[in-house]
Amino acid sequence: MTCPSCGGDNLEGVIDCVTCGQPLSEFTQSEPSTAVERSLLLDRVAVLNPKAPIHVPPDTPVRDVLRTLVDRGIGCVIVSDGGKPIGIFSERDALMKLGTNTASLADRPVSEFMTAAPETLAMGAKVAFALQRMDVGGYRHLPIVDDAGTLTGIISVRDILRYLAGTLAT
Repeated sequence: MTCPSCGGDNLEGVIDCVTCGQPLSEFTQSEPSTAVERSLLLDRVAVLNPKAPIHVPPDTPVRDVLRTLVDRGIGCVIVSDGGKPIGIFSERDALMKLGTNTASLADRPVSEFMTAAPETLAMGAKVAFALQRMDVGGYRHLPIVDDAGTLTGIISVRDILRYLAGTLAT
């Protein structure tokens, strides 16, 4: 059985999707009433054209990570080990975890301040599922991984807004 939320494959009779945890037994979905709803439910994350992620090893000094954020004009970096995401460090992490102590913490590794075990999505996940995950988790970025869990891209709220604006324009 294919999960209507994330597109994950499940064995018949499974109560919750093994990929996203959404209930399968009680899923009833009304027909989409607008082109935007239809697009959200049919289109996959690939249509958002995920960007190549900027990633750093966990021992990178937070000073270097902050410099990367500023120099590249990006909102986050993925902390990876062997190409697999183990954390994410965002502007929000800098504000909440470093605060006004940035100078005294600048030489510490980013792994001490990252958000560990970030939520990830596959390229084949539906845009509606990406939007739901961002909303529920309060995320502004989601790393995209392949079947082996290797980092392949990243999407942001801004990517979804561009997608929605394009969908509304058609």
